[in-house]
Amino acid sequence: MYILLALVAACALGIAAHFLIDGRELRGVALTPGIATVVTAALYTGLQWAGLGEDNVWLWLASILGGVVVAVVATLALVAARRRSDAAKTAALGI
Repeated sequence: MYILLALVAACALGIAAHFLIDGRELRGVALTPGIATVVTAALYTGLQWAGLGEDNVWLWLASILGGVVVAVVATLALVAARRRSDAAKTAALGI
């Protein structure tokens, strides 16, 4: 049940990251928090299977911060790709 604490924390930090990263109009509101939550769930589960207990601080730091870092990198990459694509389409249309 402790995984729920990690998932809620990752989702909350993902929401904060969504509003801190520029280009909100180019992506959905649930993208960044969703990625953070999914990656955190995978990391938390994997680290538990690797033998880290719930009382180990590295389980919490690696899963929560790892999920948020992956979400931020993925969001930045998506926004950059979307801007390039939009600029190419605008140039092709002569707008």
